[in-house]
Amino acid sequence: MPAQPHTVLFLCNHNSARSIMAEALLNHLADGRFRAFSAGIQRSEGPHPMALKVLDAEGIATAGLASKQWEVFSRPDAPVIDMLITVCDEAAGEACPVWPGHTIMAHWGIEDPSLMEGAEIERERAFVTALRYLRNRVKVLLSLPVASLVTLTARVRQIGELEGASVRR
Repeated sequence: MPAQPHTVLFLCNHNSARSIMAEALLNHLADGRFRAFSAGIQRSEGPHPMALKVLDAEGIATAGLASKQWEVFSRPDAPVIDMLITVCDEAAGEACPVWPGHTIMAHWGIEDPSLMEGAEIERERAFVTALRYLRNRVKVLLSLPVASLVTLTARVRQIGELEGASVRR
């Protein structure tokens, strides 16, 4: 286990369902190797009640989960983000904020369960399905040699800053 966990920011449009579930799920499964956060591009009322319900049903802690705007992670006292993962198509299509120092960016598009209409059981099923897709992705992430990838990415970026670089970041 690394001395400090790798940090992951899950970014979505509203930070009420998929990104909240991804944050809780990675923190639940990571065994201290990762520390997950989530944020939204736009303001949200808070975590979707159905997202909290399906997380609770799976035994995944929901205490402390809150919807946040991405600006929270651009402050000087914010944690350095190692990975930025968008989880909704709206976030992938927009000009995402840039975090200096983040090393890995990815998009894990999953349909928005909060848009499901119909009976409560159908809406709940949409959230359970989204959580299942997120669990599959998180398990694959946890199986990767992440320490090597983060180190390699940082080192390759440092090479670009050697003498003669036209732009320093």
